Amino acid sequence: MKNIHKYLGLVLLAGVVFMNSCETIELDLTENPNELRPDQSSPDLFLNSIQVDFATFTELMSWNGGDLVRISYMNGRNYQNIANYAPSLLNLEWNIAYQGDNGEVLASGLEVNGILADIRAMAPEAEQAELYHHTAIGQFIEAYTMVTLVDFFGDVPYSEAIQGDAETPILNPNVDSGASIYDAALQLLDDAIINFGRDVTTEPANDFYYDGDWDDWIKASNTLKMKIYLQRRLVDPGAIDSFNAIVTSGNFIDETSEDLQFQWGTNSVQPDVRHPRYADNYTPSGGVDYLPNWLMNYMSELEDPRIRYYFYRQVNAVPGEEIPPNEETLACSLEPVPAHYTDGGFTFCTLSNGYWGRDHGQNAGIPPDGFTRTVYGVYPSGGKFDDSSFKGLSVGSGAGGAGITPILLASWVDFMRAEVAMLTSPASAKPFLLAGIGKSIAKVRSFDGVDAGADQSFAPTDGNVTVFVDNIDSAFDAADDEGKWNIVSEQYFVSLFGNGIDGYNYYRRTGFPTTLQPNLEPDPGAFVRSLNYPGDFVNNNSSVSPKADQTVQVFWDTNPASNFPVAN
Repeated sequence: MKNIHKYLGLVLLAGVVFMNSCETIELDLTENPNELRPDQSSPDLFLNSIQVDFATFTELMSWNGGDLVRISYMNGRNYQNIANYAPSLLNLEWNIAYQGDNGEVLASGLEVNGILADIRAMAPEAEQAELYHHTAIGQFIEAYTMVTLVDFFGDVPYSEAIQGDAETPILNPNVDSGASIYDAALQLLDDAIINFGRDVTTEPANDFYYDGDWDDWIKASNTLKMKIYLQRRLVDPGAIDSFNAIVTSGNFIDETSEDLQFQWGTNSVQPDVRHPRYADNYTPSGGVDYLPNWLMNYMSELEDPRIRYYFYRQVNAVPGEEIPPNEETLACSLEPVPAHYTDGGFTFCTLSNGYWGRDHGQNAGIPPDGFTRTVYGVYPSGGKFDDSSFKGLSVGSGAGGAGITPILLASWVDFMRAEVAMLTSPASAKPFLLAGIGKSIAKVRSFDGVDAGADQSFAPTDGNVTVFVDNIDSAFDAADDEGKWNIVSEQYFVSLFGNGIDGYNYYRRTGFPTTLQPNLEPDPGAFVRSLNYPGDFVNNNSSVSPKADQTVQVFWDTNPASNFPVAN
């Protein structure tokens, strides 16, 4: 659930981290005497800003995608009129991607510089000084950022974005086609791979992702290329061959030790470097976000060994389940089950064993449940491990926010390979499915002990993991082709917890899983195929008009215009 608190927290974090470590730089096209100019800064300072803004951008876009595919909770019963996706609420991620917006800067007292603006400012000096690794990190981040903008918004400014000079800036950049931006991103990644392999005299002061392991950066670049090829496979006849060529090379992320992720810390002030989901929910007034009933129920029913890491239950029962309904804290516990939920066999409102969340599209008000609702756990948010203590939460409890933002994981690559296999021979996808599950579980279990106060006797054993994986193995063998697609897709979504970007892309690309809990509204309208352009963009740029609605499909989405995906 995306809200104002979350937005302010992310602005605060991105701005304070940069201000604390490398002073304040506002890359506006007009000169402010109180700000540093690009020529007064250094490539290291710009690169610090780029890397932190990239993690923040990924978190924001993760919420946008995850809400729609039940990896996180969506508040809104009409897809074309969801408050979370109002143009005014999409300004921050847009400004972080391109260039900081003074309106939001003044509201928080801090500055968002913008990934593309910082890359453009860093490039001349990095090139002149032959700082190839600085340049390469910027190229990778630019490629990921621009592809993500295309995936969510469609055609966006690129060739004219952050161009011109102080005297003749391009104030109203035209949009480029999504297809052309994808092509440009692939070229950026090819250039980055070359630059990562070059010798330099001066390394970046900080590499927040791989700590100077340039071989891993090359693997990440190839993995991002694999993701791009897979995302455009519906419009690119050669995409799967290009994908498989990288697989054959072996030079991609295939081990968890090579995962691309951002590590957050525990400091809460000056600067606040905690995981944003932790900062939002481990507060004096309790949790702020709701978690999705579909995902919690799915994992609970399968006894998924990751569930105690993903979710922390503050109580052991939900009103209307093991205890009487309560109109004040959970009004829906007194409401009849909607007919389309009954007909489809979906859970409604309440889950057993204290998993207190919300159904997809539930837009009720906020009751006094900050200390009863289920909150983010130790993975990936750095919260509390669920050891059935039901002690509630407090500021600083659990791992204190020392979580991660996952960006490209080895487990996800296995699911990408499973998708490719499913296209021709569903049965041949099983080894990749099981490998992806295994790597995901192992990564999550590596968070054992991160919450020092938890009773680790509740952590899953190797035997628990074996039983779970064997059950998935058997279910996959017994399923028909559609059932196999659903199992692969469901498990992929579980592994994506903490980053909903690829889930949203996958859902529009494949239409699976068809088993997702539907919107609480029986007729919620057409699914969101792309987001509205942000308000700042359409209000301040005379070269672009607002979209007609959110049914506009991005260039690679050639699936039916209506009634798709079916689990609406």
